[in-house]
Amino acid sequence: MSLAAIATMVLMLLLLAGFWLLQAGLAAGVAYVEEKVEIVADLRDVPGAEAVLVVQAEALAADVATLPQVRAVRYVSKDEALARFRARLLERGQVDLTGYLDRNPLPASLEVSLVDPRDYQAVDDLLSSREEVVEDVVEVQRLIERLTSVTDVLRTGGFVVLLVVGFVVLFIIVNTIRLAVVARREEIEIMRLVGASDAFIRWPFIFEGAFVGLLGAAVALLVLGLAAAPVGDMMYGFFRVLPLELGTIARDIVLLVVGTGLGVGILGSWLSVRSYLGG
Repeated sequence: MSLAAIATMVLMLLLLAGFWLLQAGLAAGVAYVEEKVEIVADLRDVPGAEAVLVVQAEALAADVATLPQVRAVRYVSKDEALARFRARLLERGQVDLTGYLDRNPLPASLEVSLVDPRDYQAVDDLLSSREEVVEDVVEVQRLIERLTSVTDVLRTGGFVVLLVVGFVVLFIIVNTIRLAVVARREEIEIMRLVGASDAFIRWPFIFEGAFVGLLGAAVALLVLGLAAAPVGDMMYGFFRVLPLELGTIARDIVLLVVGTGLGVGILGSWLSVRSYLGG
């Protein structure tokens, strides 16, 4: 029964670590997408007044940067906007016809990164109020509402799934350890008949549960260590654009597996023996 408890512990800890790893990847993806949300303000293009407009745009960028909702402000010149457009055409394999134009038709712009994508209204109002510099503010309200609704669902869904998996792990392991205790019910009865205290009976089982948890965690970490390279390559391929910190993930997985194994082993033993000791 102890071997069965250890095997169950290993399988459940691997399942929990796998779901947590997937949740960590999704959370990194959500954070990455939120960081990419920007408010773009197209600046006016007045031939012959380029120098004045650049000065006004820099002053506006400085005012926007003082807002607490703003993470960063970037000024994109007309030449840089044209270079970006040509790079996108090259990536898509499309023909670049901009060389036949007499002038650069793309406007200069301000790209404003937000601390929280939901808190954009003050930035939008400030940019819209500078009509002498800003020609148009790209509408972001609908995009931000859709993005935040999707990210909220992903965060909530991932947390709920992880919580459910945790309860399933606890239920299965507790019942597996309880079977091991049931197999020794005669020993418990004999100890009670000879006058052993409840603590004297309980602590050996608690120590055994802790040992089962630690041993299961060690085996699970060994399996995860052997699978680290292929799993890391798979995660890099799946979340290719995301800045995942693998060192932090490895540390968190070790803490999760060891803490869960030890805690569930002790809790399972305590609950299992409790039913035989009458409290």
